Amino acid sequence: MPEDLNVEIAGTLAEASDAPAQPTRSRREWVVEILEAVVLAIVAITTAWSGYQAARWDGRQAELYGEDAAIRIRADQLLTLGGQQRLLDVTTFNTWIEARSEGRTKLAALYERRFSAEFKIAFDAWLATDPFSNPDAVPGPSFMPEYVNTQIERGAELNELAVHVFDEGTAARSRADDYIRTTVVLATVLFLLALSQRFRILRVRVGVLVLAGGLMLYGLLTIITFPRL
Repeated sequence: MPEDLNVEIAGTLAEASDAPAQPTRSRREWVVEILEAVVLAIVAITTAWSGYQAARWDGRQAELYGEDAAIRIRADQLLTLGGQQRLLDVTTFNTWIEARSEGRTKLAALYERRFSAEFKIAFDAWLATDPFSNPDAVPGPSFMPEYVNTQIERGAELNELAVHVFDEGTAARSRADDYIRTTVVLATVLFLLALSQRFRILRVRVGVLVLAGGLMLYGLLTIITFPRL
């Protein structure tokens, strides 16, 4: 039994001695491999961060576009209500003119009480200009500077705000595209690192590593300048 064991061990040692010896690596090769590992680690982390920021800016774009749509809906509602109120005031004023010209003072007074508060202020200012005798008077209260339709004005303000919010959404989309382009550059670095390890000629491997390092530095410097969420 021990003899069989000794024979097996001897055979194993013989096979080991017959196996081809692994080539020894030079100091430069070790340095190149360490640098490749360092670049790979930095690029992997930076790529993940760039992708994360691209997703955040995409979400920000969607949020802003949704906010823009909600603001525009509210603005349209106010503009519609303001336009309806303005039309009602002008129609009531026309019937007031008709009643006054026919001498129906009670009916004219009724129409006057139906004016909106904003239109009544402009109506009183218009009467103060003596419009029935003054040829230079404006055609009606709605043309007076005192006439202010708060709903129309608020709707116009909301439309301006919506434009601003939409522009912010477009800028967010542009920032997301910037991060995506940088992610593509960093992905190229990962490809070059994988490619360099296939070369056995040290100079070629170093050249590919230098190219990958340059692209990595470009990506890092670019990302530093980008706004973050």
